[in-house]
Amino acid sequence: MSGEQRREQIIEIIKNSASPVSGTALAKMVNVSRQVVVQDVALIRANGVDVISTNRGYVIGDSGKVSRVFKVIHTEEQVEEELNLFVDFGGIVKDVFVYHKVYNVLKADMNLKSRADVRKYLAELASGKSTLLMNVTSGYHYHTILADDEETLDIIQEELWAKGFLAKLQEYEPVEFGKKTE
Repeated sequence: MSGEQRREQIIEIIKNSASPVSGTALAKMVNVSRQVVVQDVALIRANGVDVISTNRGYVIGDSGKVSRVFKVIHTEEQVEEELNLFVDFGGIVKDVFVYHKVYNVLKADMNLKSRADVRKYLAELASGKSTLLMNVTSGYHYHTILADDEETLDIIQEELWAKGFLAKLQEYEPVEFGKKTE
């Protein structure tokens, strides 16, 4: 297999994975060293593919996706249901953030694409001494959701409404939080 073919295979593996793929795992899959994978990823990036390194492995960036920010509220017991709703209907949970009257915007990247990602996120949260970001604002929080098209985001919005998860914007919140974005 040529280097170009290997890099194409690496792109396909990362694209088709429901979760980040480590350099070590990629090396085993394409039968090269981890260092060769690191060099290949650098070449892939140089050719314009948005490969992102996370603490759990490589993912492909979100180019070509549309996004929308949803303001939501629910209980801690409903977190899994809310996150699964996003991924089940074709969304990617890019981040979670809160708008605090004193601290302004506090944000954390999530990049959840599947129920497996949701389970892993909840397990990591449960194993630490951390708490959900929504707790600093009495349950109110926002998610930036990515999808292939606006129709998918519309369906997600309808489902959030049906579950009672959508929350009303307050006068002190930036208006653009509630608008469709691209």
